Amino acid sequence: MAIGGLISNRNFGSFVGSGNGVQNERGRLGLYGADISNRVIIPRAIALCRNHQPRKILSLQASLQHDTGHMTSFGCFLQPGNLEHHGIRFKNSNKNTSRPYYKSSEESDITEEVVDSLSSAEALLVQGNRNKASPWWQQFPRRWVIVLLCFASFLLCNMDRVNMSIAILPMSQQYNWNSATVGLIQSSFFWGYLLTQILGGIWADKYGGKLVLGFGVVWWSIATVMTPIAAKLGLPFLLVVRAFMGIGEGVAMPAMNNMLSKWIPVSERSRSLALVYSGMYLGSVTGLGFSPMLIQKFGWPSVFYSFGSLGSIWFLLWLKYAYSSPKDDPELSEEEKKIILGGSKPREPVTVIPWKLILSKPPVWALIISHFCHNWGTFILLTWMPTYYNQVLKFNLTESGLLCVLPWFTMAVLANVGGWIADTLVSRGLSITSVRKIMQSIGFLGPAFFLTQLSRVKTPAMAVLCMACSQGADAFSQSGLYSNHQDIGPRYAGVLLGLSNTAGVLAGVFGTAATGYILQRGSWDDVFKVAVGLYLIGTLVWNLFATGEKVLD
Repeated sequence: MAIGGLISNRNFGSFVGSGNGVQNERGRLGLYGADISNRVIIPRAIALCRNHQPRKILSLQASLQHDTGHMTSFGCFLQPGNLEHHGIRFKNSNKNTSRPYYKSSEESDITEEVVDSLSSAEALLVQGNRNKASPWWQQFPRRWVIVLLCFASFLLCNMDRVNMSIAILPMSQQYNWNSATVGLIQSSFFWGYLLTQILGGIWADKYGGKLVLGFGVVWWSIATVMTPIAAKLGLPFLLVVRAFMGIGEGVAMPAMNNMLSKWIPVSERSRSLALVYSGMYLGSVTGLGFSPMLIQKFGWPSVFYSFGSLGSIWFLLWLKYAYSSPKDDPELSEEEKKIILGGSKPREPVTVIPWKLILSKPPVWALIISHFCHNWGTFILLTWMPTYYNQVLKFNLTESGLLCVLPWFTMAVLANVGGWIADTLVSRGLSITSVRKIMQSIGFLGPAFFLTQLSRVKTPAMAVLCMACSQGADAFSQSGLYSNHQDIGPRYAGVLLGLSNTAGVLAGVFGTAATGYILQRGSWDDVFKVAVGLYLIGTLVWNLFATGEKVLD
């Protein structure tokens, strides 16, 4: 409400709100205000001095509006310091100002304790008013802005990765590549990807996740745009560019893990990680869905130019809104900082990585071994699924491509479901160790069960359902081993993820090659039996040695 419509030249002291009051020592109602967050509350004790002039009142009004930061309305709580500026003295004030003249005997009954109560509620009311005055996007928690930006980066990560699996078909026709050359090109990505897993974690823990993840997205986006140019120059150039792309994407997971270890409290850890990793799954859905359409209309180079250019938009948002830790964000409110830190002080970035200490901890080795066992089955299913659909279920390549999207979509949905379940269990008092073991056991035993059913199903529809359920259960791992790096060593979360994900990538490389070797001498049942065996080993190791407690400080 504008103050100009409420304050008269003769009775400035009679401006009060309506509603409940604050009781002073003598039992009188000294301060009224039903909606104290939307107007300045001026007690009757604060009246005009003798011989006031109308011009001075207007001057005081304008000055008060300036001090409270509002030119047309009093939308925040009046600060005692601002009143002292105008000659109104409060209790314990040392300023040499005159006491105000009280207009009536009723107003004289108001004691200075009323003003003290006004000061004590000040911080809460100012914050409440800011929340009302600010648009919703400014009230959105800063920590979840970080989560959404990480989600977007992982969406781009897999969009830029899977587009080659579609574009390689017209590319091989244009440049007359044989199957061996195609396999070499596809594998060249992992040369760089393996190189920066541990390095990315070290850089993130030392220099901050913002710098490292920003570097990674820019690096792999440039490599994506350069892919058609490199292909025209020759095969060696293309292999180098694909390896460079792997270098950029290799730092993404360790850097993201470092960021979330600083920004997200334990009570929100599972669902935040699940949302970020679901960006990878949805990136695969998006890349596999849009790539064929772009290739048909504009040719295969358009896939790399369009997908790669999206990284520049993300990078501008990242520069504006992202910070490596809460203490670096000048716009972070004190209330949210308390939620994030939980009363503890933010730790300084690490300067030296204690490798001997890290590798001496059984929970660290539980992470590494479990990640290897988990990714063996995951990479086999995601790499060989189109071949399985074609050879066993007799789908054509178009149908196989469409069905490849289904497991990714299932993983995206169930990863977030698992995240909410895990955080709910933690909030209800279940130990973090128990939650991590439950969720990862589902992530191991669920896929193992559904893979054993593939040899028993009689129809293609049931086989596809088993594959989708297998990958859906696999997604619960986001609330198990993928969240555990931040539990056992938040300061070294980037390094820990780099270590375990290196084992995971090696499982993908060896598992993909071993599957081809098994199929030459055996059957798909043999392939699934190996994956099931590793799932069971992972379950055993995880439940014996994993913990949700901090073991590295």
